[in-house]
Amino acid sequence: MSASSSSVKTIIITGASTGFGALAARLLAQRGHIVYAGVRHHEEAEIAAARDFAFQNKVALRTVLLDVTDEAAVNAAVEQVLGELEAENKPQTIDVVMHNAGLGSIGPAEAWTPQEMMKYFDINVLGAQRVNRAVLPHMRRAGKGLLIWTSSSSTRGGTPPFLGPYFASKAAMDSLAITYAGELTKWGIETSIVIPGAFTTGTKHFENMGKPRDEAEVGKQYVEGPYKGVSERIIDGLMAITPKDADPADVARAMVRLVDTPHGERPLRVHVDPVGDGAEIVNAVADRVRAELLRRIGLEDVLRPKI
Repeated sequence: MSASSSSVKTIIITGASTGFGALAARLLAQRGHIVYAGVRHHEEAEIAAARDFAFQNKVALRTVLLDVTDEAAVNAAVEQVLGELEAENKPQTIDVVMHNAGLGSIGPAEAWTPQEMMKYFDINVLGAQRVNRAVLPHMRRAGKGLLIWTSSSSTRGGTPPFLGPYFASKAAMDSLAITYAGELTKWGIETSIVIPGAFTTGTKHFENMGKPRDEAEVGKQYVEGPYKGVSERIIDGLMAITPKDADPADVARAMVRLVDTPHGERPLRVHVDPVGDGAEIVNAVADRVRAELLRRIGLEDVLRPKI
């Protein structure tokens, strides 16, 4: 079922070459939306695959070079999207941004230099900030929009060791998303946070996890000392408790449902966690506490978007 012409949205997805982003891009394009999948220069095979999908399915799935660590590249990508819409006589609006770009890590926290650890914050947190600064002026002028953030159940669920830079940066991103949620409602802009659990297959997340360069020094003392085998036990343990039918496409389908949900009715959070690590329980408490404080200080009106 495709979106009606009046409900067609222009959507930018960061980190859309693989994983949840690529899956969501294809599903949204099939729904009739105009989807710009953010990719990087070296991802030639992924760019070709997206173009082939668009051609074969006759959908508006497009790629845009979008390196979230490069402010100039982010600004150029947004201008490219708006320029193409203008050339096609379509509304020059960006209706939805999906903050999906992310980088995982594995290794003892002490083994990461501060500069290395900053790389994860640069992608997982500051990348979203760069995109917001490029897109939000257009959304605020339009008086509408939707930000979807790909968070992680690790921000409030059970957290094994050796995943520090990823967990810390994702927690920071989740906190930033909550701050933006309260600061954008009066502009008519909604926020929804998708919280995937551990999907050990079907994406390249675990495959592409970074490791500390100092692994031969500090890291070696861990992995050859009292923590020998812990990294392997983490991955093996997660795989063991993940249901065999866990499907990363469920995350993409949750994103599609958010896009197609009417304005003002979108939930703040959607959990898609086949492992059930407890994040949904803790988030429910945290979000209730936040809402109660905002009511107590007279800011209840920032909890829901302007209609």
